[in-house]
Amino acid sequence: MTTQTYGSRTSSPVTRPVTPSAASIPATPALRYVSGAIRLSLGWIFLWAFLDKLFGLGHETKSAQAWIHGGSPTFGFLKMGADGPFASFYHSIAGATWADWLFMLGLAGIGVALVAGIFMRIAAASGALMLLLMWSVVLPPANNPFMDDHLVYALVLVLLALMGAGRFLGLGGAWERLAIVQRFTFLK
Repeated sequence: MTTQTYGSRTSSPVTRPVTPSAASIPATPALRYVSGAIRLSLGWIFLWAFLDKLFGLGHETKSAQAWIHGGSPTFGFLKMGADGPFASFYHSIAGATWADWLFMLGLAGIGVALVAGIFMRIAAASGALMLLLMWSVVLPPANNPFMDDHLVYALVLVLLALMGAGRFLGLGGAWERLAIVQRFTFLK
């Protein structure tokens, strides 16, 4: 312990409990690969949803319902699927042009950022918000009083951002060394 001097006064030693930080957790190869794989997996979930809704690849969206063929990526889920306390709000925005664009840009942006490992903080915050909104469309969830995969994915996104998981199996390390990212740390 050390004694610190402030101006002409001397302070007594302060004992602070040691709390582990992200920097103190060893980035073992297993942790790096698993967190990178989780980040890539979640990124693919967002990218696949974007591609399927854009082109109607036939998994959830038929070709005739694709966005490029005039379909709405928000109409079906928000108009027919919304239930619970926010149903009337979601019914009112179902199929709105601004909602379609915002949803699709969000899916694409979050997916690309997660797969690349860049903009992790923004991608995690945006992805968590989108997932929370999707969770609130159908309340309560079908199989649990409140918890479902949307909330779990949102928490995992936050964890990945806190870990700096973009550096593992991604471009995050190079991204974080850019001068603009070092100056504006919210871009990490």
